Amino acid sequence: MSTLFAFLHYLAAFTLVSVLVAEALLIREPISASIARKILAADLLFGISAGVVLAAGLIRVFYFEKGAAYYFHSAPFLAKLALFALVGAISAYPTREFLSWRKAVKNSQAPTVHANTLRRIRGIIYLELAGIVLLVACATLMARG
Repeated sequence: MSTLFAFLHYLAAFTLVSVLVAEALLIREPISASIARKILAADLLFGISAGVVLAAGLIRVFYFEKGAAYYFHSAPFLAKLALFALVGAISAYPTREFLSWRKAVKNSQAPTVHANTLRRIRGIIYLELAGIVLLVACATLMARG
């Protein structure tokens, strides 16, 4: 069972990174109805994979591996959790913006998005990716004790 949850945790983590990179690439394109639809799908998958990463990770911490006491006394683990929460928090802005596009996309129209908003979303996505790189560094520090 431990192996199954480790697999789910890693699969969801790789999915999360993949769809975030996809969002970063898609948001650079002119926003058409088709691109907006793809961004909405990627953002949904980002949220689902983040939920699976969190759930599987916490199950591993509390029921498998070394136990909660070990992890919650580990500075790299606490930093990893904090970075995960930070990435999740800053992802709220792009998600809210993307969700506001649903009506236009449903009508097969391109959403109207100001250039400043797109620039802000791009910057946030890049910050999310940087946060994930730091998160992986913390995971490496955890694994090496």
